[in-house]
Amino acid sequence: MSQEENLTLKTELAGLFHYIQRVRTEIAAINSPADEDNNFENMSDQLDAIVEATEQATDTIMSTVEANEILLGEVRASIDDADLQAKIDQISASNMGLFEACSFQDITGQRITKVVRSLTYVEERVNKLIEAWGRSELEEITIALEKNKTEDEKLLHGPQREGVAISQDDIDALFD
Repeated sequence: MSQEENLTLKTELAGLFHYIQRVRTEIAAINSPADEDNNFENMSDQLDAIVEATEQATDTIMSTVEANEILLGEVRASIDDADLQAKIDQISASNMGLFEACSFQDITGQRITKVVRSLTYVEERVNKLIEAWGRSELEEITIALEKNKTEDEKLLHGPQREGVAISQDDIDALFD
């Protein structure tokens, strides 16, 4: 092998080594981003929480509209004024629009479920790469990434699921 071929081979090998190091760093960053509560392994949990929250909000909206419809029926029955009854009918029609709009939750839930499946697939592949390269080696990279967080990033926790989040009583106690 000539000296030129030897140099080319060493250059290519060094480039490949640096590329693999960059991929390892990127995988470590995926596995442990600036916000620990929203790291790669928790993404599907976060999306599941979104589905739950929208479902609960939708149920609340629909229950409230149903209760309002009952009250409107009672008011309608006690009023003889045609103009007021027409306004009550308009309110009732508006309520039906709210019911129809609440169907977004089902469609949103279906779409998020598809995203969760895709994330789970990617997560499985990333975890296999982590196992192949060694978790301890990637944890060293993660520790280096953690040192680069700003103070604000260390405080960010975003919306949290019930049971994980700080209770409203604890928050109130901080201000008392």
